[in-house]
Parts: sequence; C-alpha cells; structure tokens
Amino acid sequence: MDKIEKALRKLSQKERRAIKDILQRVKAGNPGSLNIQKLKGLEDIFRVRKGNIRIIYRKTVTGEIFVLAVEHRSEKTYKRF
Repeated sequence: MDKIEKALRKLSQKERRAIKDILQRVKAGNPGSLNIQKLKGLEDIFRVRKGNIRIIYRKTVTGEIFVLAVEHRSEKTYKRF
C-alpha cells in the first residue's frame, strides 16, 4: 500500500468524496472556486486547500497530475517539498 492510499484510509467517507471531486476538477482543468496555490520556490508543485485537508500535487508540462500527499494541515505538511 502506498502512502496516498494509507492517507485516504484515515479520512472519513465524506472527505474522500470531496478529494475525489477536487482531483477530477483539477485534472479536467476546471478548478473553478478551488483554493489552489503554487508552492513557493517550486515550479511545478501546487496545493489545494479544502478545510483542514491539503492535497499536494505535481503538474507536468504535458498536463499529467501526480498526487504527492493528502494530509491534514500541520506544521510538517509542507516541510518535505
């Protein structure tokens, strides 16, 4: 089991549905009212904020999206990026 699957198992069903919806919107290029920001000092890594949950992902030049982390916000959330 990878770290993303493990992180999703810790979340409630409602939170998992919200994350799935967010990722579908990001992939489709329709972020709408999502709170998306590029991480400082990094060219291709972004975060989406939904309440206390942070979804950190990398967007490639070709438009592919790789989810790097799904976590509850803490002081350590952004340390490894």
